[in-house]
Amino acid sequence: MNRKSLADVMIMTAGENNGFTLMEILIAISIFAVVMSTIFGTFNAVISRTDAIKNGMRGYEMARTCLNRITSDLNAITIDQKPLYHPPDFNDPPDPYGVVGKETYSGNTNFSQLRFASTEHLSMNRHLENGIAEIVYYVKEQGYPESEFVLKRSDVVYPYDETYEFEEKDSDPVLCEDIEEFSILYFDKDENEYEKWDSDSDFFKYSTPYALRIKLKIKSGDSSYTFDTKIALPVYRQKSD
Repeated sequence: MNRKSLADVMIMTAGENNGFTLMEILIAISIFAVVMSTIFGTFNAVISRTDAIKNGMRGYEMARTCLNRITSDLNAITIDQKPLYHPPDFNDPPDPYGVVGKETYSGNTNFSQLRFASTEHLSMNRHLENGIAEIVYYVKEQGYPESEFVLKRSDVVYPYDETYEFEEKDSDPVLCEDIEEFSILYFDKDENEYEKWDSDSDFFKYSTPYALRIKLKIKSGDSSYTFDTKIALPVYRQKSD
């Protein structure tokens, strides 16, 4: 074979080996798809975990702020003591400085409602108001088209006339959103536990709670976070003889 023929053969061989076959291209695409799926899967997992952490921190901060607010109000609670206090007669109005804890329904869910008097008044308008206020914590359903429950705080300064009754107002500030549970247990001096309390009732002999245990459950994304705290009141009224 002469040089020319050998060169021609080499050129032809190189030309035959240039490029990829269809099978090689398909295999390369398959490998690339697997690698990219793994990368995006890992990326989505990281993003989802980051979102969960952010939602958890948001729920934690919201619950902590809410419980701190309730604790501050209860630490400044005002209660009439003997001899200023005397059990009410049949036609007497409720004691404005008593403690009333009851169960209420919002939507189809049962929540606690707490009413008491406190010097921890927060003015929501331009006029500075000082003094003792009736504080009410209650849960209300709101939101459209999807319903949610929010914890609100009512704050009304005394005095007011005998015809006054607590009413939920749209202007009451929201302390916590996405509420799943807001429940309160009440304890007397002997650590007996009650789900309700009314200072003006014969059952409690006109006493006030010695301590309260508050449970708050918040929904955050697909998870729920529960917060539980017990608060001993700085003052309380003993049972009447």
